Amino acid sequence: MSAILISGVVVFITHALEAITGFGCAVLAMPFVSSVLGIKMAVQVITILAWLLALYLAIKYWRAINWRQYWTITALMVAGLPFGMYLFRSQETGILSVILALFIIVASVTQLFRLAQDRKEAALPGGWRTLPYSLLLLVGGVVHGLFSTGGPMVVLYATRALQDKGQFRSTLCLLWVTLNTLIITGYIAEGSLTAPVLKTTGLLIPFVVVGVFFGEKIHDKIDRRKFSLVIFSMLLLTGVFMLIKR
Repeated sequence: MSAILISGVVVFITHALEAITGFGCAVLAMPFVSSVLGIKMAVQVITILAWLLALYLAIKYWRAINWRQYWTITALMVAGLPFGMYLFRSQETGILSVILALFIIVASVTQLFRLAQDRKEAALPGGWRTLPYSLLLLVGGVVHGLFSTGGPMVVLYATRALQDKGQFRSTLCLLWVTLNTLIITGYIAEGSLTAPVLKTTGLLIPFVVVGVFFGEKIHDKIDRRKFSLVIFSMLLLTGVFMLIKR
């Protein structure tokens, strides 16, 4: 029971944060929950909980979804996914995870510095100038295939492409529903969703519900600048946690 309570507190905090921003609960929760429940169970439990949260927010706020950006992000990430899966099976991933974590830290610190100077985030450029951002999504797909944490690359793209906080959250949530549906389907196909995994997931769902309640209240009250501060602070934490859990 103590393991459930400790995991529940972590799930409450991280899922409240995702209810505010639309991303981050899985990568932030994983280091703590895996130390309590074990890595295999933690990965499956957190994946299902993250899927439930994203599904709820995507359905509730479906009118805010930017469908053009959703299909763009999904297509480019799915295109990069097989390359990441290949690299995962054929390469030493340790140094790659360090490079990724450092990139996320530098990018988030840079954006936090811009916000501290009261400089607004620029919108996504048009024409051929969108190419670097499209490549960022492609790399995000590769990273997701390698580490199941391609979200930070998507966030760096989405902060420019989806400057309305409601669109940002709901569009990213639909993306996580899509990707996690594929992952959970894989769990079902291989028969790895055991009774203990489902029981633990069920016991942690109330913590998700409470986290969502508070997260939505905060999301409705914060302005765009504070929303950006929360986003890039979470990105910074993501990069730090990726270094810690190596």
